[in-house]
Amino acid sequence: MRTLSENETKVLFAKIMKYIGENVKLLIKRPDGDYCFRIHNNRVFYVSERHMKLASTIPKDLLVSMGTIMGKFTKSGKFNLHITALEYLAPYAQYKVWVKESSEQSFLYANHVMKSDLAKITEGTPKYAGVVVCNLKGVPLGFGVAAKSPLECRHADPLTIVTFHQADLGEYIRDEAKII
Repeated sequence: MRTLSENETKVLFAKIMKYIGENVKLLIKRPDGDYCFRIHNNRVFYVSERHMKLASTIPKDLLVSMGTIMGKFTKSGKFNLHITALEYLAPYAQYKVWVKESSEQSFLYANHVMKSDLAKITEGTPKYAGVVVCNLKGVPLGFGVAAKSPLECRHADPLTIVTFHQADLGEYIRDEAKII
């Protein structure tokens, strides 16, 4: 477990800021203590500093995980958010997309959000902005990228993609099926 390099930190924060903007500061300085990001085997973990100090006593080759995995760096240096980051990013999300009840399952099967699936979208969402996809009850279902602005959505065909799928809660089930 090591601290992120300067370049890794820039890439990580750029990805997180795509979804929550300047609220990144709220992830680090929290009321329940200070938190930090650490990397282990190309995976980035979000962990309290107190737990990090306790884990530093464990030899690196025996340490499997610590804290919550936020995502993974690819071999090319890009950062992919993991669905476990949803719990921490959703409360601070700048832009959200709400899907109809009938379309929740479709999104959870890794499909894009079509205009016919869209219940509402945050006003002022720019094209290609990171969005959190929620159901009508406000429960976060996953991450996406806005394919259209709200203005473009109003005039779009019902089969037009409104949000590109990035990650969803259904990944747990799909990944579990691969293991078995």
